Amino acid sequence: MLALLPLPARADLRLCNQTGSKVGVTLGYRDAQGWVTEGWWDLKPRACETLQKGVLAAQFYYVYAVDYTRGGEWGGRAMMCTRDTAFTIRGVEDCLARGFDRNGFIEVDTGQQKNWTIQLSDPGQPVTGGP
Repeated sequence: MLALLPLPARADLRLCNQTGSKVGVTLGYRDAQGWVTEGWWDLKPRACETLQKGVLAAQFYYVYAVDYTRGGEWGGRAMMCTRDTAFTIRGVEDCLARGFDRNGFIEVDTGQQKNWTIQLSDPGQPVTGGP
């Protein structure tokens, strides 16, 4: 006898680069142990990347991105730690004293959805998203 069980719904956080530039992306969020920032994901023009697989860890995510082709960045008011090379950093306090850079991240409210895609458009345009 064969039983068919429903597959779990896909629940990922993705980012799509809607620009004509190659961009570098970092992500910040709060999990059960506190604040985390991670990076870098390199996205080709008009490409998408999964930044977090599975159930979203938070309602609010924070994005900081750099335009490698034309220069410029996407940033906001939420100050978090980064570094120039691949990283996972715990905590957002004392970035410079701990040897990290400090950058402003844009807040993205997922509305507690299980699946979310962030759309990154040209600098000066709002960062948007949806399930």
